[in-house]
Amino acid sequence: MTPTPPSGERPLESWRDEFPILRHTTYLNSCSLGALSRRSLGYVGEFHALWNAMGAAAWYEEWWGRLDALRSGVATFWNAEPGEIALSSSVSAAIGSVASGIDYGRRNRVVVAEMDFPTLAYQWMGRSEVEVVRVPSDDGIGVTTERWLEAIDDRTAVVATSHVFFSTGFVQDLPPIAEAAHRAGALFIVDGYQAAGQLDVDARALGADVYASGPLKWMLGGPGLAYLWVRRERIEELAPAAPSWFGVEDQFGFDIEKLHLRDDARRFEPGTPALSTVHSALGGLEILLEAGMPRVAERIRTLTDDLLERLAGAGLEARYASDPARRSGIVTVEVPAGRDAKVLADRLRKRSVVVDARDRFIRISPHFYNTVEENEVLVDELGRVFESG
Repeated sequence: MTPTPPSGERPLESWRDEFPILRHTTYLNSCSLGALSRRSLGYVGEFHALWNAMGAAAWYEEWWGRLDALRSGVATFWNAEPGEIALSSSVSAAIGSVASGIDYGRRNRVVVAEMDFPTLAYQWMGRSEVEVVRVPSDDGIGVTTERWLEAIDDRTAVVATSHVFFSTGFVQDLPPIAEAAHRAGALFIVDGYQAAGQLDVDARALGADVYASGPLKWMLGGPGLAYLWVRRERIEELAPAAPSWFGVEDQFGFDIEKLHLRDDARRFEPGTPALSTVHSALGGLEILLEAGMPRVAERIRTLTDDLLERLAGAGLEARYASDPARRSGIVTVEVPAGRDAKVLADRLRKRSVVVDARDRFIRISPHFYNTVEENEVLVDELGRVFESG
């Protein structure tokens, strides 16, 4: 079931040696934390070595260039302009910075999905002037376009939702939602944390005005950093309420009398980024760019289809979208009645199989570095753990 790469391209299986954890663990939890690569380890080691050798001088001779390289790399990854990319400390901080620059005086409704990761709704729940509307799910897996159209009206300031729902792996059909938001005069913000790195993302083509993700999960770079894309045409109208020294035009002018925001997306940057993660993130991003996102996405689809077949064959019921186009590399399996998903996930970990637990479900997420053999191991061990007392 493994797709054959075009002639001359490195087989995706060969990347397994790049990730040390795969030597001793069946690691199927990339939707929580991507595996650490040797390349990322090398870049982090280089960062520490420069810190020891040069101290603050490394900022100007080396590290400033690393920030530019990461912004440019993310732009390439998302088919964007470098000036549309900002670095942030988290997706919460990135979206919060944008949210702070919106005028809610004439329109005060923010529409989210009840299945979104809570941090998305939290951005507006603390604002007394904003009404948060939650779009319901009819099946507990996804949200239909029709439901979105019912919720968006001329009172809507923002439509904010996930590209992929964290709890079910449902891939939303974003362009129709974007069209409805824009028709109503609303800003369309997308949380892409569970999409970027497993799907081939072009935020502009999706209709987004703002797209946020980061290296923690599928982009293989670790915690402490996030990526923010803001459509060039929308940047000037959004002025963050709490800008930082990274977000002003003359950063090293240290002018406390005047505030001149940058005219690009970096006006949303919250301050000095986590440099260690910048380096590990560069390693993960380079690997994905070299492997090729279309190939990575196809590999994940193949592994997911294989996993679903194996689960069905073992009599284990998975929760997933009926439409294959709405499925991603996140698969959830409900645990037996009366059992604790976290306890079962811990038992799997002791058997060197790493997955995740959410509510009453085991959450599984193969990445391009995984194999059908690992799917087989997972299903076998899952069956044993479910059957054990």
